Amino acid sequence: MAKTALGCEPSVGSLVPTKKREYRVTNRIQEGKRPIYAIVFNFVDARYYSVFATVGGNRITIYQCLDGGVAAVLQAYVDEDKEESFYTLSWACNLDGTPFLVAGGINGIIRVIDCGSEKIHRSFVGHGDSINEIRTQALKPSLVISASKDESIRLWNVHTGICVLIFAGAGGHRNEVLSVDFHPSDIYRIASCGMDNTVKIWSMKEFWPHVEKSFTWTDLPSKFPTKHVQFPVFLAQVHSNYVDCNRWLGDFVLSKSVDNEIILWEPKIKDQSPGEGTVDILQKYPVPECDIWFIKFSCDFHYNAAAIGNREGKIFVWELQSSPPVLIARLSHIHCKSPIRQTAMSFDGSTILACCEDGTIWRWDVVS
Repeated sequence: MAKTALGCEPSVGSLVPTKKREYRVTNRIQEGKRPIYAIVFNFVDARYYSVFATVGGNRITIYQCLDGGVAAVLQAYVDEDKEESFYTLSWACNLDGTPFLVAGGINGIIRVIDCGSEKIHRSFVGHGDSINEIRTQALKPSLVISASKDESIRLWNVHTGICVLIFAGAGGHRNEVLSVDFHPSDIYRIASCGMDNTVKIWSMKEFWPHVEKSFTWTDLPSKFPTKHVQFPVFLAQVHSNYVDCNRWLGDFVLSKSVDNEIILWEPKIKDQSPGEGTVDILQKYPVPECDIWFIKFSCDFHYNAAAIGNREGKIFVWELQSSPPVLIARLSHIHCKSPIRQTAMSFDGSTILACCEDGTIWRWDVVS
């Protein structure tokens, strides 16, 4: 277990907003009665930066952000299973550039939707329980990774339909895995976190020939020799409770627990002795009334800012590149009282979307 480095105290952000940017509500959409758990902009393809998607119940909806606060519905999918409740989705693409949406939830089945043909491209079956998060490898956007209640993480190739790697076993998570993320520049690294209060960093380096093989495999996907990765290269306990969202910020990690804060920390990995090392906690971004699990933050494309909702329907927008942390804005609306499960920041951060437990989507735009 990584130890916390001594000496420097982390700098804690003030909850007084600087109002560097002011936002106002430009739209409120009532999608249905069921909670909307995820909302995501498409950062995979520059042609679709203004397109976002949501999941709620057994429904996936794709919208486009237009001027004047308008959000136009482009496509909608209703899963054949009425009992399905999607919790997460991620944009990916086929090798020819066709946009894909990858979604998963309570049933543990991952649906890959081809947005060009508006049909299901593939269904991935393998997880033994519900899926809490799916993320896409930005450098190879036909690779996606899924985090599950079954205590495992799986790497999939949406092009060939193969489950390439399973991260689980002796050194794996000991409870639900709630979040997972690919490193932005080191193609081999991922970070995961969950209900065992830990964040784990895994390396795919020694398994990379196996990942490459998944692109040229011509036999049945079920015959592919899926490999198990049993030990992470680093294990950190920077939180004392469930960790339900983690994102890389360069080589640093932003992680959020149910203890009302996001923490920025640096993993100092010892390459000679995997699993060991130290943690340097750099900054803390307080988020009041954020003590229920499954609330996820989002960042703009360049990770200049992060937006996170809380259980009272408020949004906190933090600047990420400043020390001590700067609260850009605190957003609230008299009619937005339901827990915000996830936010989505547009490419340049000028639009913030929030999806809520009561089936609403709120759109905030920067006041120029």
